[in-house]
Amino acid sequence: MARKTVPEAPPPVNPRLVCAAMAKAVCDGDIVNFRLLFSPFSPARDDSSEQFETDKYAYLLPDAELEKDAEFKQALAAVERVEVHAHIEQELTAHRPAQLPSDLIILLGDNAVRTGKYSSAAQAYESVRIRRRMQEEFFTQADAALDQGAVAKAVRGYLIATGLAYEYAAFPEPLPVVPDYQTRALLLHAEYPRNPGDCVAMQEAGAHAGSALAYLLQDAGAAARLESRPLETQVGFAVELVRQIDPGWPKFAARYREAYAMVRLFGERFARAEAQAQAPGAGQTLAEEIEEAFGEDPRRVTAQLLGRTIPDGEWWQYLKELAYVHPASALFVARLLVGDSEVLVPRYRPDSPLAAALALAGE
Repeated sequence: MARKTVPEAPPPVNPRLVCAAMAKAVCDGDIVNFRLLFSPFSPARDDSSEQFETDKYAYLLPDAELEKDAEFKQALAAVERVEVHAHIEQELTAHRPAQLPSDLIILLGDNAVRTGKYSSAAQAYESVRIRRRMQEEFFTQADAALDQGAVAKAVRGYLIATGLAYEYAAFPEPLPVVPDYQTRALLLHAEYPRNPGDCVAMQEAGAHAGSALAYLLQDAGAAARLESRPLETQVGFAVELVRQIDPGWPKFAARYREAYAMVRLFGERFARAEAQAQAPGAGQTLAEEIEEAFGEDPRRVTAQLLGRTIPDGEWWQYLKELAYVHPASALFVARLLVGDSEVLVPRYRPDSPLAAALALAGE
């Protein structure tokens, strides 16, 4: 009779690696990795077959450079505190869902804010029920900074506060709100303007600034906090907001100016074509004159805005791509029907302070 083989027990986990992995997750502001370390299959558990000393989990451990970092050392000291370390050991041996140490969760959230991982910060703060309080605190500090004229600091505060927003209607469980400029851009341009002045780009300065803040912050409540500010302050805030969320804006602005010049040229050709077609004895129809005047496909204006062509792309496809790469671009374009094709063209009011400040106006 064959003798049954008893599976070899996995080697005990090195406590130093557990502390290092915990500290790295806290330092990085990474709520996903932090939760993984407490999961049933975590390499931090003695009863798990997974091990830190494998390539599979190497990403959980700090490298030599990170170990020298002051933020990592602070996180490691927090992990190694007697009461915290005892709590970690207790939860790693319990056969139930782990109760994450709140002190480490708060520090992780703070580090997530520091590194711009707002969704991770929102989840961390939400898990210890301080997210709303932290959100309001960032709004308050940002408003104070704006009172003092520190626009860049105020904008960062608003970006953090709105980044901590939560969607309680999400399925199957509440989740942090994530930026979705593509959908919001489509909503801005959902209806074809009956008159040229009906599009968002042609709103008067005050209304346009309000639309810009609500769209860019993706939070009507946050935008409402700025409504009472002078127009100059709102415009300055919006401009700084664009700079912080879109470092590539200057390159887009250059393409925009070129596209605008193309539209002006098309407009002049269109006017000439219309005059020729209506002249006595004209041999061509208006449609034929317009087609001849435009010559090339007017969709190349839209392609110029994006910086590339989408094969057989419709205006809404270009708009979604534009809004993803350059969110604020949706505030300065309009739909235009040319013949049987609808294109996206640059548009702004000549007196628009936002267009001027964002370097869109001018030749």
